[in-house]
Amino acid sequence: MAIQITPSILTADFADLGAEVARVPGSDWIHVDVMDNHFVPNLTFGPRMVESLVGASPVPVDAHLMITEPDRHAAAYVEAGAGSVTFHVEAAAAPVRLAREIRRQGARASMALRPATPIEPYEDLLPELDMVLIMTVEPGFGGQKFLDLCLPKIRRARALMDKHGVQTWLQVDGGVSLETIERCAEAGADVFVAGSAVFDADDPDAMVAALRDRAGATAGRA
Repeated sequence: MAIQITPSILTADFADLGAEVARVPGSDWIHVDVMDNHFVPNLTFGPRMVESLVGASPVPVDAHLMITEPDRHAAAYVEAGAGSVTFHVEAAAAPVRLAREIRRQGARASMALRPATPIEPYEDLLPELDMVLIMTVEPGFGGQKFLDLCLPKIRRARALMDKHGVQTWLQVDGGVSLETIERCAEAGADVFVAGSAVFDADDPDAMVAALRDRAGATAGRA
């Protein structure tokens, strides 16, 4: 499966997000962290902002819902134009029904897991999902240090996907950089969210290309 790089706007300049996403035309997705100050201790964006960003972005938008009651609110982000909607399994009341509803509305359905949440209890859900997101930091804030303790879970998730023969993407989010992306790719990830590494670079789009090349070279050797 092709390597995909997804810059997170959590560390971009909020004063002009349209200009910020225009700096990364070579990215595969734009990652939007939606936080409600309940599921995580931070407050960020809502559906109207996502709708505005979709209109300005040269690439599709992935809305990562770090919120309580995603079963109630996910539909609003599909309606706002997000091409992928990610919910946290820890917050979802009925994850299978939610994933099916997101898909029915025309978006890709993704399930996220916090660092301490194991993948094994959700093995049977894999065919219902287009992507699984393994958080490699505690969700809530950008710029955190990558947690190597998550690498075994990435490997177990990839093994389960291979076991079931699903084409589910495996995304990682948190502390992804030129120094850490190889470890994630070697473990089996193929979609990478990077915030500070991209938007703090002198040339964000060149960094997107560098991250893709580094992950691709590692995946090719695996």
